[in-house]
Parts: sequence; structure tokens; C-alpha cells
Amino acid sequence: MGHSHGHSHAGHSHGGHAHGVTHNRAFAIGIILNLGFVVVEAVYGVLAESMALLADAGHNLSDVMGLALAWGAAWLAQRKATKWRTYGMKKSTILAALLNALILMVAVGGIAWESIRRFTEPQDVAGVTVIVVALVGVVINAATMMLFVAGQKGDLNIRGAFLHMAADAGVSVGVALAGVLILWTGATWIDPVVSLAIVMVILVGTWGLLRESLNLSLDAVPAGIDPDEVHRVLRESPGVDGVHHVHIWAMSTTENALTAHLVKPEPDSDDALLDDIQKQLRSTFNITHVTIQWERDQSGCPVPGHC
Repeated sequence: MGHSHGHSHAGHSHGGHAHGVTHNRAFAIGIILNLGFVVVEAVYGVLAESMALLADAGHNLSDVMGLALAWGAAWLAQRKATKWRTYGMKKSTILAALLNALILMVAVGGIAWESIRRFTEPQDVAGVTVIVVALVGVVINAATMMLFVAGQKGDLNIRGAFLHMAADAGVSVGVALAGVLILWTGATWIDPVVSLAIVMVILVGTWGLLRESLNLSLDAVPAGIDPDEVHRVLRESPGVDGVHHVHIWAMSTTENALTAHLVKPEPDSDDALLDDIQKQLRSTFNITHVTIQWERDQSGCPVPGHC
């Protein structure tokens, strides 16, 4: 049985890397603004006895970590592969996301515990302070969001940062509203209720991050890629009689890879077909690293006649 091996990076684009470099200044400004606000919000949350402010401070700290992760991913993507790290350090972004999610889950538990305790041990909340600090948060989150408007249409990482900041501006509006309601009604239970609502917002986002980062760390098929559709594209390639041993995984949070065995009896046009397959996988599924092994008969198929 004849075997040949094809590995293609033709037309391979590092567009995500370029965007990361282009947005260095945006990431830096966003991180500085949000980190400064986290300190201010935490201090005034303690002074005002507001769990809503403290919960939002924890939420904004997750934003800083998220921005730093996205920025770090752009930097790590530029690291060259070595003899021992043949993929470079691309996988570090996935491991960082997983660690980030685990830390946030612990923080969410602490905020929720303290908020529930305050239902039985209510404390006075400085409503005016809550309103002012939260409105500052609206301005900072909106300003950070605007830094990523230009690039969010062409880069998934930038779009994620943009949407995260937009959601955070909405959360800060909710905290400000809690301050208004406390001033209006004097009901201190409003503060822990709002903080629990913020916990739920963080939990939803964090659960998604935890699930996806865990899947990627286990080399699962990345979200957004339908393996059945990938199989179909490979099977319908001209001259291909069978497909097996298909593996799809994420090399980093921005780059996907595939390896597959294709049964193709005739060796004619192997190179041209390899190039066509690579281009189609890249444009349709964002799979940029493609390795194909040709097989001339089906004896290597796990279930002969059914590849």
C-alpha cells in the first residue's frame, strides 16, 4: 500500500496576530483604566458597605484578566516554535483561560456567600456613593468598549473584548440603579439582591469560559466547527474514496488544526487537491493548520468499505 503525507500552510493567515499587535495600545489603555477603577470601586464598596459595588469590582477585575489574557494571547502567538516546543507556546492561552475561570468561580462563591449573609444581617448602604462610583464605571466601560469598535468586526478576540465591555457597562448601570432605589426606598435588601444578580451574570460568562477552556485543553473540537461538515467536505473532494482518522483541535484560542487520512487511489493532482482542501477548511471552518495523509487503498481504514 502506498502512503504519502501532505502538510499545508499555504495561504495560512495570522490575521489574529496582526490584530493583537495593532491593538496593543487599546489593550494597554483598557487594562489601566479598568484596573484603576477596580481599586476605586473596591475601596468605596468597603466604605459604603455595598456588596453590589464589591461584586461589580470583582466583575471588573475579571474584565482586566480577560483583557490581559487576550493581549497575552496575541503576544504568545508570536513566539517561535523550538526543538522541544514544536507548537511554540500557543497552548498557554488555553491553560490561562482555564485557570482564569477556576479563580473566578471561587471569587463568585465568596461574593454570593457574603451577599446571602447580608439578608439576615443587613447593613446601611451609602446610596449616593454607590450611584457615583457605578456611573464612573459606566463611563470607563463604555470608553474601553469604544477602543475596540474598529477591530471587532474582523477579529473574534477583539469582538469578545468589545462585547464584554458593552455588557459590563450595562452591569454598572444596574448597580447605579440599585443605589437610586436604596435612596428612594431605604430598603437595604436591594443591595445584596443586586449583588446576587451580578453574581449570576459573572457565573454565566465564567461557566462558558470554564466549559470551553476545559474542552480545548482536552483537545476537543473547537466551538463553531461541525465535525460532520468537515467530514463531508473531505469526502466530497475530487478523487477521494474514503476518510478516516480525522482529528480537529485548537492549537491556541485563535488557531485550529486538523489531521486526516484520505483514501485517494490515483496520485494525480495530489498537490493541487491538498491546496484546495486547505483553502476550503480555512475559509469555512477557520482551520489553518492542515495535515493530510494520502492512502492508495482502503486497507488502512478502521472499517474497510465504510471510510
